[in-house]
Amino acid sequence: MIILKQLLCFGDSNTWGLIPKTNERYPWGVRWTSILQEKLQNVRILEEGLCGRTTIFDDAYRKNRNGLESLPEILESNYPIDAAIIMLGTNDCKSYYNSNPFKIAKGLGLCIDEFSKYISPEKILVVSPIFLGENVWKEEYDPEFDTNSIKTAKSLHNEYKRIAYENNTNIISAADYVQPSETDQEHLTAQGHKILANAIFNAVVSASIV
Repeated sequence: MIILKQLLCFGDSNTWGLIPKTNERYPWGVRWTSILQEKLQNVRILEEGLCGRTTIFDDAYRKNRNGLESLPEILESNYPIDAAIIMLGTNDCKSYYNSNPFKIAKGLGLCIDEFSKYISPEKILVVSPIFLGENVWKEEYDPEFDTNSIKTAKSLHNEYKRIAYENNTNIISAADYVQPSETDQEHLTAQGHKILANAIFNAVVSASIV
């Protein structure tokens, strides 16, 4: 019997695969998690993306979006897990949370602590999220963000690097490879998913995460 390694992909709507300006999901073979699965033949990808998910914040409008609170159950129910990818932070930039890159990175660190109860740090890949579009805060896009949200999102990677180094995890920046769609200023296009999947695959292989 062949026992596959399990790689948990934990994130928000860009991990879930939201199609910009809709409530629909990209199909299998389009979203980055599924492309990664096709590239990693000896690995089972566990998709754990949820729209609106944050690192540590509670959303008063949508329940169960706090990533840290959901992690224990997810990790236990999917046990054993050999490696993990975490890409969170975009939703933490919403004006409602009134946060900043330092605080968001601390929340990420708490999520890493939870992962580390099950997974060795060197088997964790942090992916700092894509930037937000310059017009994301406008009424026709997503007014849950404001102009400060754009600045916050651009500053996340430097803070995430510090947290990653402190915890001995791997890290890449999604914003180095892809940008949000023009359609909604915050979600990936189908082509963006393909590009990101390739970048994450290369990071996973080069760091021998699985």
